Amino acid sequence: MSFDQLSSLEAGNIRPRGSISGGAYTDDPEFSRLSQDLMNKLFKLNGNNQRLSGEVGHLGTRRDTPRVRERVHELIEESRELFKQVGEGVKKIQTWEDVTPSQKYQQQKLSREFQSSLSEFQSLQRTALEKQKASVSAARATIDPSSDAHAPPPQPHLSSSPQLLQQQELTRLAPQDDVDFQEALIIEREEEIRNIEQGVGDLNVLFQQVAQIVNEQGEVLDTIAGNVENVLDDTRGADRELRAAARYQKNARSKACCLLLILTVILTIVLLAVFLG
Repeated sequence: MSFDQLSSLEAGNIRPRGSISGGAYTDDPEFSRLSQDLMNKLFKLNGNNQRLSGEVGHLGTRRDTPRVRERVHELIEESRELFKQVGEGVKKIQTWEDVTPSQKYQQQKLSREFQSSLSEFQSLQRTALEKQKASVSAARATIDPSSDAHAPPPQPHLSSSPQLLQQQELTRLAPQDDVDFQEALIIEREEEIRNIEQGVGDLNVLFQQVAQIVNEQGEVLDTIAGNVENVLDDTRGADRELRAAARYQKNARSKACCLLLILTVILTIVLLAVFLG
């Protein structure tokens, strides 16, 4: 390797793979298409999170209606499937080979936004889950009072208010159709609770997988950066050694010339002494 090549390498004049003149980088069209598709889905998911936050806020309040619960269910189901699709895409993006600096930036941006959006969605799911459980508990307490259904009605006493006695009587006399309807609603909500719990668990696994890939990629980048630094240090060391060798050779040649000149002078003097003597 010549001094000019070493100097060029040390100065960073050798352009990295995938670069073109002027410092620009050419991106893989498939990579660009996939990353753009993931960004569009993440944008939709962020919108879903905003809508879901509003609907979950209505649960357990006066604005809690079957339609609200239906919208919560639809948003959770839609977002859950989208997160699975985006998660698989992010894992594919993170393991893309021979990425340029601009692609690496896109990888990091996608992983950050995916993890942030998924964390918010998981929090909303847990809030909805807690409110659903509270609703089921309250509904069961209404249709299944703790007292024995076949026990004789309690005798009135001075401490019992007329309103409380009337409420207990209405509960006992509630039509069986209403009880069956409430029981069906409770079963439906319990099924929804199980679905949410399953979804939270599945997405937790996906979140951990993406985080692990991101961490592994970070370790690989650190290793590559360390290797590049080592190569640069080795190159600089080789450059210094070559320059030192060149100086040594130059000094050796100078000393040889001086020694040859001295020998020539001595030989001349000897020859003159012989001829003149």
